[in-house]
Amino acid sequence: MKKPVARKRRCAVYTRKSSEEGLDQEFNSLHAQREACEAFIASQKAEGWVPIGDRYDDGGFSGGTLDRPALQRLIASIEAGLIDVVVVYKIDRLSRSLMDFAKLVEVFDRHNVTFVSVTQSFNTTTSMGRLTLNILLSFAQFEREVIGERIRDKFAASRKKGMWMGGHPPLGYDVTDRKLVVNEAEAATVRMIFERFAKGGSATKLAQELAAEGVTTKRGKPVNKGFLYKLLNNRVYIGEAVHKGIGYPGEHEAIIDLALWDRVHAILAESPRTRAARTRAQTPALLKGLIYGPTGHTLSPSHTRKGGRLYRYYVSQAVLKDGPGSCPVGRISAAEIEAAVVDQLRALLRAPEIIVATWRAARTEIENLSEIDVREAIERFDPLWDELFPAERARLVQLLVERVDVAEDSVEIRLRTAGLGRLMAELHAGETESRRAA
Repeated sequence: MKKPVARKRRCAVYTRKSSEEGLDQEFNSLHAQREACEAFIASQKAEGWVPIGDRYDDGGFSGGTLDRPALQRLIASIEAGLIDVVVVYKIDRLSRSLMDFAKLVEVFDRHNVTFVSVTQSFNTTTSMGRLTLNILLSFAQFEREVIGERIRDKFAASRKKGMWMGGHPPLGYDVTDRKLVVNEAEAATVRMIFERFAKGGSATKLAQELAAEGVTTKRGKPVNKGFLYKLLNNRVYIGEAVHKGIGYPGEHEAIIDLALWDRVHAILAESPRTRAARTRAQTPALLKGLIYGPTGHTLSPSHTRKGGRLYRYYVSQAVLKDGPGSCPVGRISAAEIEAAVVDQLRALLRAPEIIVATWRAARTEIENLSEIDVREAIERFDPLWDELFPAERARLVQLLVERVDVAEDSVEIRLRTAGLGRLMAELHAGETESRRAA
């Protein structure tokens, strides 16, 4: 009498190792798991078990998650109907989470796939097999949680001793022998950022300035406001190791002294809206002390707020002293008059007579200076203006403009001849420095 032919059952071997340590060896834990599983499959040859060619190996992946490349490929193969049996060396190789394993069992049941552990013999298609599986899996999850608690306790104890516990080092430090060591070049950048924020008080403005200057993060990305806030709140810079919001004396050297830290955090304690409003109000008035109305009185900078917005003006001293109606131009929008003056200033600087006047004023300080040199330098002034900070723009206007007379229908600018020569000297010095740097 002939024996019935056993139905062919396609077997997939899944292996996993939590850490990458030893994976580069010729024979590692994944190989040992696979050999044991393949030997078990061979012992079941009479039952029609045959191994498939695909390998499902996850080296360096935790069993606490299903987000593993080989496991995802295994699930895809099961859903495609290519696997009948999943073989592992031990149940926790597939998962250490009871919830995750329940999800896998649902996939197995839906596609009539049997799960087999070589060292823990059971069959998931029977109620006893399921009970055994859940008991073993509960112990696996308990073991995982205990290991996690031990790691967290060790981490907390190490942080309390001020030790660096790994990860990407912050800007200003490198890691040597598992300790933070000051990187002097980056530390200078960190100090500069703290000092400029303490002086200006605006993270948005500082981020824009630093990005324009080419300042980058530790990984070479442009600085943005989020990075600035993270850097300014990082207590590692005052020599502390922080764990769950509590700072402990660190083993590393501080970059920022406590006085500067306290100044910065006194500013950060204010709301961003308050700081932004103060920053706008402190923006230098370009024409302060230079602008005059039809009556000969100066127009002084002023501002007001409506609906949370800041509006800047120049107001005639005549109006302030004698009331409305004492000057035809009692108040004028600062943004409009400043834009008009800057446009006229740019146009005047390109005028031939101004180029000649500039050349005459500067040639006593700069040897072999020609009119062509002056013209080329002034042409560079236009793009340069757009890159200047407000304080620097105000300084140049004060240097170049002697007086601005505002009438009801016109604006007249009087330039400083000496200022033209000084501007030329500064542009020439900047060009010389650029050539040296190149």
